[in-house]
Amino acid sequence: MGAAAGFLNGVGEVLRQASVALGGRTVTLYEASETGDLMPRASSSLHPGYHETKIDLDTTLRRWGHIIPPGSRWIAARVADEGPWVIAPLRSRPPAPPPDGRERRSPQRLTIELAGLCLGLIDRRGTAEPAGPPPAAADPLRDLLTLPSVIAHEANNPLAAARAGLQLAAETVGRLAGLDPTARHDLLVELGEVEEAVDRTIDFLRAVADRARGSRTGPERFDVVGAVRSAVALESMLLRGRGMRVELADDVEPVYLEGDRNLVYELVSNLVRNAADATTGKPDPITVGLERDPEAVRMVVRDRGAGIPEHLLGRVFEQGFTTKTAGEGGTGLVVVRNIVAGFGGSVKLESVEGQGTTVVVQLPAPPQRGSAEPLPV
Repeated sequence: MGAAAGFLNGVGEVLRQASVALGGRTVTLYEASETGDLMPRASSSLHPGYHETKIDLDTTLRRWGHIIPPGSRWIAARVADEGPWVIAPLRSRPPAPPPDGRERRSPQRLTIELAGLCLGLIDRRGTAEPAGPPPAAADPLRDLLTLPSVIAHEANNPLAAARAGLQLAAETVGRLAGLDPTARHDLLVELGEVEEAVDRTIDFLRAVADRARGSRTGPERFDVVGAVRSAVALESMLLRGRGMRVELADDVEPVYLEGDRNLVYELVSNLVRNAADATTGKPDPITVGLERDPEAVRMVVRDRGAGIPEHLLGRVFEQGFTTKTAGEGGTGLVVVRNIVAGFGGSVKLESVEGQGTTVVVQLPAPPQRGSAEPLPV
């Protein structure tokens, strides 16, 4: 109780400063009850009005599919009289940056998210630490988890410079006077192949960095399309050494879900690797398709491999079942089923022995910001 009181005593200044940044709008701290309602706990105003603190969750958080765990804390403000709400959870670290680097959040949303970060840090400092020896100065596990992302970042810069140099060299070759046309063509082809190899490596490093970041995250709002693309890029590079190809077919705008980004990597990894095992020794590529309908994102993974005998199709989602022989590993598709169920989605499989297998995963997606529907700021 003392920690909670200390936390509430420290929020007043943050709420007041957020209110100033929002032109005097009332900013309120909420806590989720056991029934999932948000109960006001503190406000920038001494006597806030009913309409300044009463959030209609059905048209805000619940509409967007946000999870509201009991005891979770949120900060919110109404940016205009009878206007939309801006709501953000308290968090102890900044949210992930936009996938394409373009900031789409409004100034009001950025203000509330920053205030939520400040309150989250206050909350964390106000929590009693368990008794025991002091933590070590260095955390080797954290360093190990961070290393892939650091390596990817450091390697990406010289590769980007090398790519720019290759493009300059190609332009120079194209302008050289007196060069034999056949020799010019051969040189440009070779430079183009090197540039493609550099591009593949940059994509691979970007996927490694995304995967490293994903392995350390919990529930968050993330772009499922970007996560699938990164996972496919990573698996494609890993399978290239086995002489296998993975082709991604998609023309889908970013779609944001609430959950654990890392689970999408696990989902794609399981499906692609199962397809690769079934396709070993065959020239046909594994294809991953992404589609979007008004209510869901659909991922279709197809191989033209060995297929599954008809009498085994009913068992593919059973715990511990696999068509692989002993020593080959594998857990069937039970992992895929559990991950998809966690997102509230569905998975189905079609297979013909000797012709291949198609797995269709459907993940429900709430209405997206930027759609034609009225959206919160």
